[in-house]
Amino acid sequence: MSEMAIAVALMRNDAGRVLLVRKQGTDAFMQPGGKIEAGEDARGALIRELNEELSIAAIPERLRYLGRAEAPAANEPGITVIAEIFELLSDGRIEVGAEIAEAAWVDPTGPLDLMLAPLTRDYILPLAADRPAADMPYDGVGR
Repeated sequence: MSEMAIAVALMRNDAGRVLLVRKQGTDAFMQPGGKIEAGEDARGALIRELNEELSIAAIPERLRYLGRAEAPAANEPGITVIAEIFELLSDGRIEVGAEIAEAAWVDPTGPLDLMLAPLTRDYILPLAADRPAADMPYDGVGR
């Protein structure tokens, strides 16, 4: 089984909802983010992906590193993603772009009627449900 390094955002709005995205041609919702390219660090890759996917200019110092997790890739059979996870608070304004088909703000503690990527289902949403965002600085993203 092959591995792929990715950087993802556990992005919340001021109501505590978590942003999930679904890429074009796929069914599973997941965190915004993507592959870490050669020569990039995880933080830089995430900042690039957030800008490409959602027109968000993330402030590097406000990306709070939460750790690493592994899961089967949602859209690439036989691949395990090794995800570097960062948390940030958003004002909720996003512009779906690049390869994103749709985005949804969801309650991480509530039942969801969405197909979820394994990383999102098994790690990110349980982590978000256990971690209140109340102590986070609100200006996690800029325009």
